[in-house]
Amino acid sequence: MTTISTPPSNTLDSLSSITLSMDKQTSSPSSSKPHHQQSLDDPPPPLTKSLTPTSPDSHHSTAAIELPNLLYLSFNQDSGCFAAGTDRGFRIFNCDPFREIFRRDYDTGGGIGVVQMLFRCNILALVGGGPDPQYPLNKVMIWDDHQSRCIGELSFRSEVKSVRLRRDRIVVILAQKIYVYNFADLKLLQQIDTFTNPKGLCEVSHLAGSMVLVCPGLRKGEIRVEHYSSKQTKFINAHDSRIKCLALTHDGRLLATASRKGTLVRIFNTLDGSLLQEVRRGSDKADIYSLAFSPTAERLAVSSDRGTVHVFNLKVDYGQSAIESSQTPSEHIKTTPSVVSHLSFMKVVLPKYFSSEWSVARIHLNEGLQYVVGFGHQKNTVVILGMDGSFYRCEFNPVGGGEMSVVETHNFLKPDETFS
Repeated sequence: MTTISTPPSNTLDSLSSITLSMDKQTSSPSSSKPHHQQSLDDPPPPLTKSLTPTSPDSHHSTAAIELPNLLYLSFNQDSGCFAAGTDRGFRIFNCDPFREIFRRDYDTGGGIGVVQMLFRCNILALVGGGPDPQYPLNKVMIWDDHQSRCIGELSFRSEVKSVRLRRDRIVVILAQKIYVYNFADLKLLQQIDTFTNPKGLCEVSHLAGSMVLVCPGLRKGEIRVEHYSSKQTKFINAHDSRIKCLALTHDGRLLATASRKGTLVRIFNTLDGSLLQEVRRGSDKADIYSLAFSPTAERLAVSSDRGTVHVFNLKVDYGQSAIESSQTPSEHIKTTPSVVSHLSFMKVVLPKYFSSEWSVARIHLNEGLQYVVGFGHQKNTVVILGMDGSFYRCEFNPVGGGEMSVVETHNFLKPDETFS
């Protein structure tokens, strides 16, 4: 085991030391593909005594014991899978078809407060959480599920709020600082100072090639955009109040932001910082929990503490993006007009509210519950995950709009049961 220490900087949230621990017998992930990359659809490897694999019988046994408490939910990079951190371990699920792929339940400790997937491979980033954390809250553990063990460790002076993964980078978010590492050797590449960031807001582009990173700037309501190909940093004054939620397209060209007011969502061009569109979730203040672009960036999904999920049609001219250039001409993005208030003709004399663009489709679930939303792989569908263990696949009409229809529900803490 080797330990590499990097001297701390003189900032408030700096590391007392950055400890990178890699077992010499295990080669680190390459710059393009993690070590022993294996599809999560493959059978899991043999497990140690402290871990419990998923089996058909284990689904039935969970009904007889107390269910774990959810601490964290996140989709993988293409929303085809999702990860759940609990006070006992973590679980990985496939979205379509819905099924639990595997789980890791620990005999002692067990709380996982952050679990981030790397597409569908065996490499995960884990951070402890809950009343009895499995790992310290100030450490990021790089877990190789093929070997059923941690192959790397990043240590910090303060609590880790979130982690983002690319095939070539690891991004660690603290309350006022972000660290960017090379995945091949866990070398520290960049430190970024941010405005107070208790929710660990940060997003990175996922397509192969140069990375785009967005995070809070140094002032309230400001967004920092890092373009690594051009080595340029751009600042966007997105809102007057504090940033509450962020989303980025796969290629990093479009950014969606919501503030703590939660009434408006703004879409920006990350290349020049221009405001492209503004959509309205509602008129009352709300906490926006998640934002998600569709794969072709023609739609945006928004969830809030009002118990609602909205889908907006975007009218953004996306141009010849990396996604679009890989499609045939017949597959190019067709923008659909957003719904506009029928009182928009009065916008000259009345507030901007009356000319706002409204969602084309929506669904109302349980108010006050936190939901994470992503677009499904089936056409015109969204997948909604609730912190009560609920899984919903909903279908919407992109033209007629209106209320979404629920086509599939599950309780993923008890996979054999369906939410009514």
